[in-house]
Amino acid sequence: MTQPPVRYRPDVEETKEDEQETIQQLNETFDVILERTAEDYGHAVRAVHAKAHGVLQGEFVVRDGLPPELAQGVFATPGTHKAYLRLSTNAGDILPDAISLPRGVAIKVFDVAGERLPGSEGTAQDFIMVNGKVFQAKTADKFLGNLKMLAKTTDRMEGTKKVMSAALRGVNKALVAVGIESPAIASLGGAPNAEPLGETYYSAVPFRYGEYLAKFSLAPVSPEMRALTGQEIDIDGREDAIREEVQREMRSMAAEWEFRVQLCRDLDAQPIEDPTAEWDEEAYPFQTVASIRVPAQDSWDEATRRTIDEETRFSVWTGIVDHQPLGNINRARRDTYRHSADFRARVNGCPYHEPTGADG
Repeated sequence: MTQPPVRYRPDVEETKEDEQETIQQLNETFDVILERTAEDYGHAVRAVHAKAHGVLQGEFVVRDGLPPELAQGVFATPGTHKAYLRLSTNAGDILPDAISLPRGVAIKVFDVAGERLPGSEGTAQDFIMVNGKVFQAKTADKFLGNLKMLAKTTDRMEGTKKVMSAALRGVNKALVAVGIESPAIASLGGAPNAEPLGETYYSAVPFRYGEYLAKFSLAPVSPEMRALTGQEIDIDGREDAIREEVQREMRSMAAEWEFRVQLCRDLDAQPIEDPTAEWDEEAYPFQTVASIRVPAQDSWDEATRRTIDEETRFSVWTGIVDHQPLGNINRARRDTYRHSADFRARVNGCPYHEPTGADG
């Protein structure tokens, strides 16, 4: 690793002229999903990652002795922070688990010092990741096209979706067998029904990392979790099989992940504005900067579930300036995430709460 990390400067981003127009259309399309699901369920749910599989409380431990290029932002000061995790699937409607989609994890780290991003209330730092290394669309306008297609089928044709998902899983397995990964097929229902606690998660898009630029990853390290890596959940006849399995596993298992950082060292090989481009892990490896430790617990405890699933929002734009989201996709997420959260708060009559200290 001879190349020094690229230093952050504003011109690493290239703003598109039509970004505000695209964001407006994204909000309008999300409204189709939000309004339809709110009508069907009798309450509003998230426009993406609506279905949670578990909510966990633990601690986020920043490592001591990190070298200067890694001791940045949240990670500049060693110590332990309270944290919550929400495990989910990426659809905007609450689907039976027979329709298999990519997994996600949202993390809220409490009591983080530093200058806040514009509009970021409280003192928490959010990290949002999926179990795929790249984003499904290169730009927000390309994502808009995909979203419009998904909006037309939100909470519709459930039986067709189940059949299509089973077929796409077969196609995906055949592609993986010959070394091909397809985020598009996974996002349409071809993802394996993977054990969430055994998966490795990625930010997929880049962020500022103090003086530098980086992507993030969360990898399971406890032996019990590693044993789940690559395992698939039997969902036959069980609409909430994933939630049930996570709850069963977490009753007796202490979970631990490593939080890892992949510094940008070459803007050509590690582009900021193309999240469909994978940053080569062999050339630019992830480095561990923190751990997340979660003791055995009820992952579907009603009080915790309500606090996190109903009264909390997660956004890549909730946090400090040192971890500013970068790139067109991230810029589009700022207003759309807030738009979705505001809709939920208004329709449900339940304002969301951002923690303002170590105990929230």
